[in-house]
Amino acid sequence: MNQPDEASDAPYATRIPADISRPDRLLGPFTARQSAILAVAGLVLYGGWWVTRPFMAPLAYAALVVPIAGAVAALALGRREGISLDRFLLAALRHARTPKRRVHAPEGVPPLPVVVPDRWARAAGPPPAAMRMPYDGITTEGVLDLGGEGKAAVATCSTVNFELRSAAEQQGLTAAFARWLNSLTGPTQVLVRCHRIDLAPLADTLQQDAAALPHPALEQAARAHAGFLADLATGGNLLGRQIVLVAREEASAHGGRHHAGGGRVIQRVHEATRALGAAEITVTPLDAEQSAELVGAACNPDTPTHPEDGSEGDPV
Repeated sequence: MNQPDEASDAPYATRIPADISRPDRLLGPFTARQSAILAVAGLVLYGGWWVTRPFMAPLAYAALVVPIAGAVAALALGRREGISLDRFLLAALRHARTPKRRVHAPEGVPPLPVVVPDRWARAAGPPPAAMRMPYDGITTEGVLDLGGEGKAAVATCSTVNFELRSAAEQQGLTAAFARWLNSLTGPTQVLVRCHRIDLAPLADTLQQDAAALPHPALEQAARAHAGFLADLATGGNLLGRQIVLVAREEASAHGGRHHAGGGRVIQRVHEATRALGAAEITVTPLDAEQSAELVGAACNPDTPTHPEDGSEGDPV
């Protein structure tokens, strides 16, 4: 009787550093930011008690400040979406104050003509604001100049069918991916982007080229496949998945060379290409034209993408 293969049931796990961006603890479990918020709140509450103690009983003052102290403690110690609650509220406030309608207007958004009635202007809502892109330009090597935020390079990644692999193969893929994570020396983002795919040009090309095939059976198969693609295109909800890797190098705080970060992000993309090759992931760096096209498509995600212009991702 054969014994069960224990190796096939072994979990595919590897050690990956967790919370590598976690801030240092200054006072016990509190970070410097939390300690500052709690210290300022404590001084303000103590000062309030010192001012009001001649005419207010301590118990009444405690009942008055307990809700305030609880709110400050929740603000300093709470977390939402992986970030501290104070930063989350600041981001929410910034989002609420940011214009929701933006247009491409480098010269600025002109006001409405004076002939437009005021009630029409009020019914249209707040006027749009000029869009300010977060980058200053793209170099010939495809490096995005982020201004004060440094430099960034973009690459597309292929996908790996993980579930169809054996436990040993999954362990090898996971270990190779973990080695790349452990080798990172700067901010890196892996973005999964979905975009619409337009199959109509591909179906038209198949229909036109079918007559040139050497055998009638091949021509019939090509026309049938073109019809199948045309039916898919009529659905209007065909999506493609694109895996984008972004390597960013922060700007030098000491005023170093302006172009030093560009070479460094390109080097990090090449390092990712070699490291992720062991995990059977193909990393393709984007040049200037491809990077500009990707940024433009991200600004207008409803624009259909032709299959030959898409990524190596799987259709959804």
